[in-house]
Amino acid sequence: MTVEERLIEIEIKLTRQEDLTQELNQLVYQQQKQLDELRAFCARLARQAEDLADDGSAPSANEKPPHY
Repeated sequence: MTVEERLIEIEIKLTRQEDLTQELNQLVYQQQKQLDELRAFCARLARQAEDLADDGSAPSANEKPPHY
C-alpha cells in the first residue's frame, strides 16, 4: 500500500467519522428537545394537580370514599 493510498484511506475514515459525529449530535439535540418538552409537560401536570387539590374538587388522600 502506497503512502497516497494510505492517505486516501485515512481521509475516507475521517469523513465517515465526521458524518457519524454529525448524526450523533443531531440525535442528542432531538433527545434534549424531547426532554425539555417532557419536563414542561410534567410541570403543567403538577400545576394542574395542585390547582385541583386547592379547589377542593379532588378528593383528599385521607378522605374516605362515600361508600364507607
